[in-house]
Amino acid sequence: MYTTQLDNGTLNNYAVEPQVTYAEYPAVYEQRRYLIQGAIAALFVTALVLVSVAVS
Repeated sequence: MYTTQLDNGTLNNYAVEPQVTYAEYPAVYEQRRYLIQGAIAALFVTALVLVSVAVS
């Protein structure tokens, strides 16, 4: 952390900025995994909605 002091005694703290890294496009097997995870999540949410409708 960088700290500077002004003439009137006020301290200013500055956070260290992280190095920027760029994301890479996902591989084919990662895309398939994301698709499967999305389908499972959609089924889960649909089941929750149907259970809440059935209970109410």
